[in-house]
Amino acid sequence: MTLSYRQPGVVLTDRRFTVPLDYSRPEGETIELYAREVVATDKAHQDLPWLLYLQGGPGFGADRSVGRPGWLGRALKEYRVLLLDQRGTGHSTPANRQTLPLRGGPADQADYLTHFRADSIVRDCEAIRAQVTGGAPWTVLGQSFGGFCLTTYLSLAPEGLATAVITGGLPSLDAHADDVYRAAFPRIERKVTAHYARYPLDAERARRIADHLLTHDVVLPNGYRLTVEAFQSLGIVLGTGDGTHRLHYLLENAFVRTPQGFTLSDAFQEQAQGMLSYARHPLYALIHESIYGQDARPTAWSAERVRAEFPQFDAAKALAGDEPLLFTGESIHPWMFDCDPALRPLRETADLLAARTDWTPLYDPARLAANDVPVVAAVYHDDMYVDTAHSLRTARTIRGLRTWVTDEFEHDGVRTGGGRVLDRLLALVRNEA
Repeated sequence: MTLSYRQPGVVLTDRRFTVPLDYSRPEGETIELYAREVVATDKAHQDLPWLLYLQGGPGFGADRSVGRPGWLGRALKEYRVLLLDQRGTGHSTPANRQTLPLRGGPADQADYLTHFRADSIVRDCEAIRAQVTGGAPWTVLGQSFGGFCLTTYLSLAPEGLATAVITGGLPSLDAHADDVYRAAFPRIERKVTAHYARYPLDAERARRIADHLLTHDVVLPNGYRLTVEAFQSLGIVLGTGDGTHRLHYLLENAFVRTPQGFTLSDAFQEQAQGMLSYARHPLYALIHESIYGQDARPTAWSAERVRAEFPQFDAAKALAGDEPLLFTGESIHPWMFDCDPALRPLRETADLLAARTDWTPLYDPARLAANDVPVVAAVYHDDMYVDTAHSLRTARTIRGLRTWVTDEFEHDGVRTGGGRVLDRLLALVRNEA
């Protein structure tokens, strides 16, 4: 049953589709996909071109916005928008600690999750496009990991694309996960240094919290074990537009005085667990490193191994001297599956995925070099999540791609820019800028 309903300025329609789990076996098992169609109220009965939005991640469902904020408001001026919950997220056959045991044991779960990468997502898009557009190509906006998927789309099925718009998501075509993280840790250090320059008192606050965690066993209200490594991982927010401010407000109220002395406040613990828990997006943790797997080399907990090459991130060493405590960024580590109750039952599954040696290529350099789809990409200067140098090297290999390199926005600029990022990119791809 198709259900439509209204919010301020928009009409929303729930759309559901059935697609193969494994496209190499199209007659085999199927899964259900969910997408939300959005159209401006005053254009609801018009024949509009389609824009498909691919969310960042991996492992996040599409935005659950109200009305027409930011980039969506700009898109709705000329498009009918489809917000897709990529497979395994949102309402699209979610994959988590509650559902994955239906597949069997950890080996069965790991095999199942190999079908949740960008190549399968692109094939999902092509499978539903005929039902949505009647077969006409559509414009696709890919944010972050959505841009990775869109680069795969240009490699596998460019005939489905009218225009490709990438924001903060041009991947390296050939970098192993180790290369990605070797480039990432210096960027993360720069973001932390900039944070302490903005909020100088936070350097001592962070050291105090880390020292407390090294000497106390802290379990958050939801059962998350707050280790010093987990605390450092809160630095993931530093790559977003308001992340430095959010981290500051968290740190400034960390301690409260009690009859037993100072301890971490309930308010700090409540906020920290919301930032740390993967309960809403466990697939992110499970398959994050696999998005860089394209050959016979295992990812083998790449971020954990590469972090050891950067001793300045060792909290105990920093506290033993006078060095600032460094936060970490977008990286997944095996200890997360011990600390987080949403991930604990999936530790063996994650280990098996990290050990796999049968990853297949996600990009086709030859096809990208012959591309004839109009493509434009926003590349954010010193993006904490996607290496700028990697992105620009890829941009030079995709025929006809136009880039907009900017330091006006952080990685989430398409969300925080109030429609300006999308407006600029659409003008650029139409040669109006």
